[in-house]
Amino acid sequence: MRLGYFSMPLHPLGRPWRETLGEDREAVVLADRLGFHDAFIGEHLTDRHENITNSLLFLATLISDTERIRLATGTTNLSHQHPVLVAAHAAMFDHLADGRFILGVSPGALPSDAEVLGILDEDRDQLFAEAIDIITAVWESDPPYKLDLPGNRFAVTTESTIDLDLGVGVLPKPLQSPRPEIVGTVVAPFSKGVVAMGQRDFHPLSANFLLPQWVATHWPNYVQGKESAGAPVSTADWRVARTIFVADDPAVAEDYGRDAENSPYRYYYGKVLAKMRKIGRLGLFKTHREQPDDEITLDHVLSELVITGTPEQVAEQIVALREVTGDFGELVYAGLDWVDPHLARRSMELMAERVMPAVNAAIGAA
Repeated sequence: MRLGYFSMPLHPLGRPWRETLGEDREAVVLADRLGFHDAFIGEHLTDRHENITNSLLFLATLISDTERIRLATGTTNLSHQHPVLVAAHAAMFDHLADGRFILGVSPGALPSDAEVLGILDEDRDQLFAEAIDIITAVWESDPPYKLDLPGNRFAVTTESTIDLDLGVGVLPKPLQSPRPEIVGTVVAPFSKGVVAMGQRDFHPLSANFLLPQWVATHWPNYVQGKESAGAPVSTADWRVARTIFVADDPAVAEDYGRDAENSPYRYYYGKVLAKMRKIGRLGLFKTHREQPDDEITLDHVLSELVITGTPEQVAEQIVALREVTGDFGELVYAGLDWVDPHLARRSMELMAERVMPAVNAAIGAA
């Protein structure tokens, strides 16, 4: 099992933006040094807590400061810009990063982002579907393209302006062939979108705020999509994100990971819970469909979704998680605000150096 990193870390209001951006960069540099496989970075335009506005731009600052880690948008919100821009910018990034690039994609979920762009009343899932078709078609096609796909609002061509002698009218292609890995975040139980991912050979990343039993519903749908396309299936393609804190002292782990008033984990899930309650999606946190809303408290969510303890305790919990979800290829560690930088760094070190070797040893023995 690989170890990955994901960050959309919900920084508290009042921290200087320059400071939080620097902290988020430092976390990825540390992940690279510790041997994490990849780092996914989220983006929002209008969220003061989740304040990376463009994941590709942020990741570009890390290319020269990292050596091995794959740099992944987590995600590029495809309803926010023309798909040709995404295809061209992602292709250039792939060359800049010498092939260490993963394109993570989603429609873009934050309503205030949609409103400020004038697309609040648009079907953003449909925009997403049309955009990803154009992005992959641009990478697969040669100029002048003449892309006019049925039911797709984005017609793409350079037919009237192309001049190959002058080198104009030609869109760039990625370094990786036939294209970079494309990953989609899965945020709903029994998601039908995972079927489409399997059909297209896009790889699923199950969100860290889903209960394990709902995460387990993703893999059968992915297999269904793969089989319908006649393609081989590998659990190596499936990533599962979890919110994890590891400490040398079990009391510190419990305090910083769940109980303390200044715990970044408590702060993170307090905000996530409030957002999900507002948009009517408390079902993500329910252990069964009929569970009353008033039972979905912050302490309930922290108990169900935060994996915390010593390296030995955390390894045991991850092995237990795998027994619920089934096998998966990558555990994605969710990065949060560094309330205590020493504890935050130490958690990542323990995760890479002690937890994952123990987990993989247990998997090998099984």
